[in-house]
Amino acid sequence: MIKAAKRLDTVQEYYFSKKLREVRGLVAAGKPIINMGIGSPDLQPPTKVLEAIQKSLGDASAHKYQSYQGLPELRNAISTFYKNKFSVESNPENEVLPLMGSKEGIMHISMAFLNEGDKVLIPNPGYPTYTSVTKLVGAEPLFYDLRADSNWQPNFEELESQDLENVKIMWVNYPHMPTGTNATLSTFKKLVAFGKKHNILIINDNPYSFILNDKPISILQVEGAKDIALELNSLSKTFNMAGWRVGMLLGNSTFINEVLKVKSNMDSGMFYGIQKGAIEALELSDEWFLKQNKVYEKRRSLIFQLADKLNCIYNKNSTGLFVWAKIPEGKKSEEVTDSVLYENDIFITPGTIFGSQGEGYIRFSLCVTTDVIKEAINRL
Repeated sequence: MIKAAKRLDTVQEYYFSKKLREVRGLVAAGKPIINMGIGSPDLQPPTKVLEAIQKSLGDASAHKYQSYQGLPELRNAISTFYKNKFSVESNPENEVLPLMGSKEGIMHISMAFLNEGDKVLIPNPGYPTYTSVTKLVGAEPLFYDLRADSNWQPNFEELESQDLENVKIMWVNYPHMPTGTNATLSTFKKLVAFGKKHNILIINDNPYSFILNDKPISILQVEGAKDIALELNSLSKTFNMAGWRVGMLLGNSTFINEVLKVKSNMDSGMFYGIQKGAIEALELSDEWFLKQNKVYEKRRSLIFQLADKLNCIYNKNSTGLFVWAKIPEGKKSEEVTDSVLYENDIFITPGTIFGSQGEGYIRFSLCVTTDVIKEAINRL
């Protein structure tokens, strides 16, 4: 029998892949499951975006292989978007790289910069993919704790006390998933200084900037950040285009070129029509964000009521597509979510899938309608 590669011994099937299979089984058995587990936007992309992709299908280049670096006009749109929204200047020729989703970027960056045995600083709690990709490329995860009492910001004294030899990359994710906490420019300045001091590449994963967030910021706003930092972003959450797989990476040309070496050997460019739709999305006015956030504000207020039913504590000023809630003392996250799933037919994410610091918390998604959330409240 052919054996799988040893690298697969270091990872397990992604939690949502496994758990959603169980949820589908419950649905098939007739259970009326309400899925509040994942952040897959249920709202429609902008009408102009849909029209742009439809219009593009007849273009002469629509069905050919595309550039590994994306259309020049897409790179220009990304650069302009960052200038308008974050006051970040970038050269669209060599400091912007479109991606097939930012998740692709996590793998490409890791392959571009990590050797076997290198170490990677990963937030706890944090996005599980940072850990799995690190292991898949043969590097070693080194977790740094984030805590509620410090507003889920990095503790730099603790970071400095760790053995940082061989640390090559530090993953940062603000606005933070799963807690919904925004970063501050002060935190970003400290991260840039930390990266320069220890020669560690700082990467901020920034897909939730415009969801329920009045003050979106970028690590690249910090003076000198490009010397040591990269930023990932995505159209998935902001423009309801998760299935389109459109992401972006910004940073200095040297870093971007190293990532391009990996990317150009792994795909043949993003579909032309999707790029045309992405350009249209990036050029929308702020009215789009205001309209979206009114919907999410209504949903979040109902999720707060749902969390109250479970006697949870939460931050009413959280950002992003989720509500991160602390469950009563003495209870375990997975016990609570399994109880709600099997007794009330509601799927909620346990905080433990994001790391040990997630124990004692659960996460609700805002990607469900108000009527569905009201039904969930009634069930509890």
